[in-house]
Amino acid sequence: MLNFIKDYKDYEQYRESFNTLACKVFGITFESWYRQGFWGDRYIPYSYADGNQIVANVSVNLVNLLVQGETYKAIQIGTVMTHPDYRGRGLSAGLMTKVISDYENQCDLMYLFANRSVLNFYPKFGFKPYEEIQFRIGTDDLDPSPANGVRKLNGMNSNDLKFIHEFASKRIPVSPSLAAEDTDNILMFYCSNVFNEDIYWLEDERAIVLLKEEQETLHVYDVISQAKIDLKPVLSKFISGRTKEILFHFTPGFPDINPAARSFHPDEVLFIRTQKELMLPANFKHPLTSQA
Repeated sequence: MLNFIKDYKDYEQYRESFNTLACKVFGITFESWYRQGFWGDRYIPYSYADGNQIVANVSVNLVNLLVQGETYKAIQIGTVMTHPDYRGRGLSAGLMTKVISDYENQCDLMYLFANRSVLNFYPKFGFKPYEEIQFRIGTDDLDPSPANGVRKLNGMNSNDLKFIHEFASKRIPVSPSLAAEDTDNILMFYCSNVFNEDIYWLEDERAIVLLKEEQETLHVYDVISQAKIDLKPVLSKFISGRTKEILFHFTPGFPDINPAARSFHPDEVLFIRTQKELMLPANFKHPLTSQA
């Protein structure tokens, strides 16, 4: 018989089994994130356990979503996974039902990102798909400049991670049109596990940027600042003579750039469940480093 459990991060046996399942399904583990103190109280796993073994999970992330200048209390669902031996039993559906029952009267909206193999699953629970847009600029009006005042941070270094976490806890939204707030715990997972070699501190601009150049495109994953900044001086320190375009993995809201919007076909699709009308921008991209 399976038992339902939730919010068990400090129970080592369950947490270890949770990590084992996450590694089996997604190839990731949350253990270092936990031990570094970034798990926190805003990430809550809802799970079925067979004895001490976690066999299915749906996690809740407590966030705020800034949309067109208005803040919405939100639940972002993530880490939806089932052990292969327990699939086909409706376990994910059961956990989704529990999450919705617990939170539908405590938040303005729920949302998640679903891979394309399960697009028919979430509408059963009242979720609707939304199209995201990519934002880009060219480099014709940007000239490479010396990287003065730039220090590379190490996402594997505890002191650098502490610095990033403390600085990001006082960040301003990356855009008033659409941004996620109170997601520094999710950001820290990306800094320590995904972009650990792509983080830079800019002393002059007082900003942290996550970016990487690949195949003539500079991918900008996040720009973290505590005050409004111009972006062109930042970008000029990272482009090369090979850089042809700059791609933003969020909705950029900087006064000195006017990015073009274009359709794209992401691996995961945004689904939103809300009981009241949500006035989303015509073009938007949920910030990647706030995506659970």
